[in-house]
Formats: sequence, structure tokens, C-alpha cells
Amino acid sequence: MVERRVGQAPGMKLTRQQKGRLGEEAACRWLRENDYRIIRQNWRCRSGEIDIIASREGLIVFVEVRSRSGAAQYGTPQESIDMRKMQQVRSTASVYLQMTGETDHQIRFDVIAVMLNQTGDVVSVDHIINAF
Repeated sequence: MVERRVGQAPGMKLTRQQKGRLGEEAACRWLRENDYRIIRQNWRCRSGEIDIIASREGLIVFVEVRSRSGAAQYGTPQESIDMRKMQQVRSTASVYLQMTGETDHQIRFDVIAVMLNQTGDVVSVDHIINAF
């Protein structure tokens, strides 16, 4: 059975937004299957956005999701995270913790790298724990 993508005509390339949405859906599915509770998705403030905020065993996990289709051409998803992005995620996480009053929790920064094929099917999900 082939899963039909909404608004996706056969043979058309996925947009960046579609890849991002599919990657985040796959990441949330993976996290739930591995006993994480999704707290928030796409949490935004002035300093930036956190793709997924999850928890597991009292730990708050800030997850940056990267998705790609065609690693040979552009590199792996995790290779696209630079120092500036890491600092932005940390700064945004700090704002989240202050706003929610959860400053006493242990935290961790993970990356979930999702590889998609050209039609948007998930090829692999790589969870990098304590990535930065």
C-alpha cells in the first residue's frame, strides 16, 4: 500500500515545508514509540523555535528535527546543524524554561535526523541523544 500525500501530485518534488512536516511527524512517532511524552511542537518565542519539546523520566528534552531527501547530494540531516543553530536552540530553550517555571528540571538537547525518499516516505530515523 502506498500512502498518498495530501496535495502531492505523483512525480512532483516535495517542498521544504512538506519535508519538514513529514520529518517532524516521523520524529514525534519515534519519540512516542520510545516512551517519550510530547509536551509541545513548534514552540516559538522571540529568540527562535523549538521543533519538539518532550519529556521522559523527569527529563525535559529539546529536539531539533532535520529531514532530508538525497543525502548524497547535500549531506546528512544532522550535518546541517551549525553552531549558530545550536546557540539559538539553547537560548530558546532557556526562554521556555523561564516562562514555564521549569528551571529546576534536568534538560537535554537531542537531534532527530529523518531521511525521506523522493516521494516523502521515511527511509530512516536517527535519534542522536545529547547531541549538543
